[in-house]
Amino acid sequence: APADSGAPARPAADPSTPAPPDEAHGPPSPVAAATPAVAYGSTGARHPEPAADTLRAGPVAQILALVNEERARAGLNPLVASHRLTVLAQSFSDDMARRGFFSHTDPDGRTPWDRAAKRGIGNLGGENIARGHPDPRAVMEAWMRSTGHRANILNRTYRTLGIGVNLTGANGPWWTQDFGY
Repeated sequence: APADSGAPARPAADPSTPAPPDEAHGPPSPVAAATPAVAYGSTGARHPEPAADTLRAGPVAQILALVNEERARAGLNPLVASHRLTVLAQSFSDDMARRGFFSHTDPDGRTPWDRAAKRGIGNLGGENIARGHPDPRAVMEAWMRSTGHRANILNRTYRTLGIGVNLTGANGPWWTQDFGY
């Protein structure tokens, strides 16, 4: 499967300095027996997701459920879906697929924090991206094998999550997670 990129994150103490990306992407390591995905139920605290076609709604809900399963195993609070971060993440997955690049910095030189600021989002903490993984479970397993991606998923200071997936672009699917404080 194609390699996925590093997972930049800004430390909570100094949100002006991005952490270096994780560069260690060796061959996949064995993964423990997979647990079945659980359905994500709405809670009063959850922000509504943007309208999405059926193709996108399934994978997005599955990723959120899988992230929260990993966080529960680590004794962490679940992340809440963020409409604004979901729009940011979906826009980036679509842009990578449309323009055929794969990097946290887009061809115009914009970082995740530049893109967030342009949309009035000031609470972006980190971003995970991946491509080529066929389904939510496969991409989550890949992210959990990567030090930087895993650190974002299990960051105890993050509270919200936006998820974007483009299933139609060449060399995809294209996956993005944007984490918020």
